[in-house]
Amino acid sequence: MMPSYFIAHGAPSLVLDHNDYTDFLKKLAERTPRPKAIVLLSAHWESVTQKVSAVPQYSTIYDFSGFQEELYKIQYPARGDREVSGQVQALLAEQGIASVLDEARGLDHGAWAVLKLIYPDADIPVAAMSVNRYLSNEEQYKLGTALAALREQDILVIGSGGTVHNLRRVNWRADQPEGWAIAFDDWLKEKLEAWDTKALFNYREEAPFGSEAVPTNEHFIPLLLAMGAGDRTKQASLLHRSYQYGNLSLSCWEFK
Repeated sequence: MMPSYFIAHGAPSLVLDHNDYTDFLKKLAERTPRPKAIVLLSAHWESVTQKVSAVPQYSTIYDFSGFQEELYKIQYPARGDREVSGQVQALLAEQGIASVLDEARGLDHGAWAVLKLIYPDADIPVAAMSVNRYLSNEEQYKLGTALAALREQDILVIGSGGTVHNLRRVNWRADQPEGWAIAFDDWLKEKLEAWDTKALFNYREEAPFGSEAVPTNEHFIPLLLAMGAGDRTKQASLLHRSYQYGNLSLSCWEFK
């Protein structure tokens, strides 16, 4: 069965970086069966109404400012797959989750920066999905479980966000990870490997430095969605963890 992944996208410049994490992402396709299509949920596409993309060819959205000029020249012209988008809608409907098709929006950097590193040729169809920060953590997980059937059809589910993502605490000059960020991620690792959804749904209250690591939830939501897609087998594996700028977590979780 195709796994589902949570993949941190870090700073927008990640796609230009050369470090252990980018080396890892460039090799991730080697350990993954080639998917028929990719369903990707990005922290940078927020909508109260669940949206599923249905565009024939994606534009590249540069939803950031102040980075290297080279970054604004990168293109990721992935194509969409309306049939896959329809499958997603049908699976959501089975769980009572309403959704609408979006026929215009391109791929934001939470999507294309990750995909560019893993599948640089942009030759696999993509169906992007929005996230809704106003759902409960239980509802986020349930939405992920609705996508689980895609894995049996050779469709790769990816949640793109970040476990520790507090831009006010970022230290641009730091060369070592900070203890509070490690403490939160260590707690998260323990609970994910134990598949302790009760604790994970209450991470803000139970995890050390929960509110500091996740001041707003849009970057954490994709983890719950990817985990939900792995609900049938409940196997979580941390494939990589490192940090940028002291506390910006760069992690990849695999759910089989």
